[in-house]
Amino acid sequence: MSPKVVILGGGVAGMSAAHELIERGFAVEVYEKKLDYVGGKARSVNVPGSASGGRLPLPGEHGFRFFPGFYRHITDTMKRIPFKNPKTGKANKRGVFDNLVQSNKMMMARFDQAPIIALSKFPTSLADLEVIYDDIFKTHTGLKPGESKLMAHKLWQLMTSCKTRRLDDYESIGWWEFTEADDHSDAYKALFVNGLTRTLVAAKARKASTKTGGDILIQLVFDLLNPEIQVDRVLNGPTNDVWLNPWYDYLVQKGVYYEKGQETVEFLCDKKTITGVVVEDAEGNRKTVQGDYYISAMPVEAMAPLVNENMLYKDACLDNIRTLANNVDWMNGIQFYLSDQVDIIDGHIICVDTPWALTAISQLQFWGDFEVSGYGDGTVKTVLSVDVSDWETPGILYGKTAQQCTFAEIKDEVWAQLKKSFNVEGKVLLHDERLVTYYIDSDIVEKNGIAVQNTEKLLVNLTNTWDLRPNAYTEIPNLFLASDYVKTFTDLASMEGANEAARRAVNNIIKRSGSNAPLCTLWDLHEPFLLLPFRWFDKIRYRKGLKWHSDVPKTVQTVATANAIFQKMKVVVKRPFL
Repeated sequence: MSPKVVILGGGVAGMSAAHELIERGFAVEVYEKKLDYVGGKARSVNVPGSASGGRLPLPGEHGFRFFPGFYRHITDTMKRIPFKNPKTGKANKRGVFDNLVQSNKMMMARFDQAPIIALSKFPTSLADLEVIYDDIFKTHTGLKPGESKLMAHKLWQLMTSCKTRRLDDYESIGWWEFTEADDHSDAYKALFVNGLTRTLVAAKARKASTKTGGDILIQLVFDLLNPEIQVDRVLNGPTNDVWLNPWYDYLVQKGVYYEKGQETVEFLCDKKTITGVVVEDAEGNRKTVQGDYYISAMPVEAMAPLVNENMLYKDACLDNIRTLANNVDWMNGIQFYLSDQVDIIDGHIICVDTPWALTAISQLQFWGDFEVSGYGDGTVKTVLSVDVSDWETPGILYGKTAQQCTFAEIKDEVWAQLKKSFNVEGKVLLHDERLVTYYIDSDIVEKNGIAVQNTEKLLVNLTNTWDLRPNAYTEIPNLFLASDYVKTFTDLASMEGANEAARRAVNNIIKRSGSNAPLCTLWDLHEPFLLLPFRWFDKIRYRKGLKWHSDVPKTVQTVATANAIFQKMKVVVKRPFL
């Protein structure tokens, strides 16, 4: 009989683990808290009360998502999820992966002034070069002399620092300190310092780990410089339709038992192993589920209160999960549905001057043959999806933080910040009278008229937290962890990090069970071959206790390059099929 694995949590991590296990012959059961949806924070939703006249509900979401070019784990899984177009009946050759489409530009929208527009891909046409030219020579950034050079200097430092320095030094340095933000202009802070941390990782720049933020930033830069990579990809329809529901159907068809509406409330442990897990439905009915192995695929704030003394007796390091549970923040979405077509830009938008750290994307331009007239009241022509990453800074309309506002005030405040960002220089993109309706993520709970609770927060990578993060295995021999707080190459709370963590958990189950199933593939972050001499030189300096330095002697570059080529040739000889 195949070993049975019980997976607790049906988000991206849980579904990824189930996918890898069921394809390797394990028996798999998944227990998910939510009753209506799968996929955790990645899900799309049916907006309550939005349908009329026999139409379908408008599509909403916890927050929009994108798939950078450096994502390898989640996209590999997507290629193994079958998808057939419901209209044409034609099957995608690469499964739901083929439902990803490239966005071409990104915008930094600013209050009361023209935006900064940049390519989010390698230039492949004259029009692309014109965008770059305008960005460099026609845009007033507000940066002071020398600040653009400093940005380049900091990027180069990140790109050429050795991994040991990043992990040992940059992990303990806040992004604010690393970028020398205190000594520079508001424009520098908005475009470079806060622009990364508040919008990409939902963290405060003073506390965000330079290792994490820096690693992700340079991955995006490397993607931009590679003509073979699609840097910024989005789905071509509502997430449930073009990814998560087909995934769920595939898992169930393969034999996964997936039970919704079951919240994990207790781990049963005899101080040696997990003997069972108690789950509870919405009516309070409890039952115990048992398996040979258990994977906790719940987010850190859900797992932390379940760590009990018997578990700590066997693995004291699990107590770090309780500490990590404090490192979560609010990053939730609001969607605006407009009666006119407003695409704004062919890609993502960072509203750099907004106190609530807004990012946005106009989605229908990417959704191909999606017939939006069949949704809502039939008048919607734009779905403007917005993420709010700062819920603790007062806004421009009411002078209150998002956490102090009613839902109506949140809508008004976000709308006001968007208009101040988009309606500039006499050009009006957003009109009050064309706002049909809106939807605020249902994870935000309103009490006494105030948004007081967030039931699905986001882990943020603060300084000095890497050592607190557990591996995918534990000292309890049948308990494994698969969530974005697990140590991974990705090192970011993301779909990619969740999928990689799931693969690590599965690999450890394969090893502990004695299975002869193949291990899941893991990919490290990309480090360009041409930069190896610089990183090699920095590693030598780091071992000597010296700081990073931008100048690398020519002789060192030559020797290091020759050594790198030699090492590369050894790999090619060993694996000629590569």
